[in-house]
Amino acid sequence: MIYLGLGSNQGDRLALLEQAIALIAKQIGPVVSRSSFMETKPWGFHSENLFLNAVIGVDSQIPPQELLRITQKIERHLGRTKKSSEGNYHDRPIDIDILLYDELIVHEKRLTIPHPLILERPFVFKPLLEIAPDVVHPEFGKTISELILKKKNS
Repeated sequence: MIYLGLGSNQGDRLALLEQAIALIAKQIGPVVSRSSFMETKPWGFHSENLFLNAVIGVDSQIPPQELLRITQKIERHLGRTKKSSEGNYHDRPIDIDILLYDELIVHEKRLTIPHPLILERPFVFKPLLEIAPDVVHPEFGKTISELILKKKNS
């Protein structure tokens, strides 16, 4: 199972997220789980535009680099013109992050799986906890719910 984080803070956020989910289902694989939508303040930069976020679970065996290529193509199709780099974030019509991919661990220049900031971003870990509480984080060897409980208690 692949878990993708979705966010939008420009334009018709809900419509953009729904379009992204439909394109993911068509180009990557069936969307088998979907969190509630969550409105949040921007993380890592200042903007007046609130984000709408969600996490989806997708059933696919597409190789990780191909998955990245397709998600970036979907982002461009929905109006994203530039990617964040080196911690410089900005407003965007759509953002698709690869959070988890089965038990896979990838550390490459352009791709890190699991996403290294899952536990730092409430707009990621809360929706992920909603749809995948028993999924084991491959680097920590604990379920998402165990990791979140530990985070709350520390």
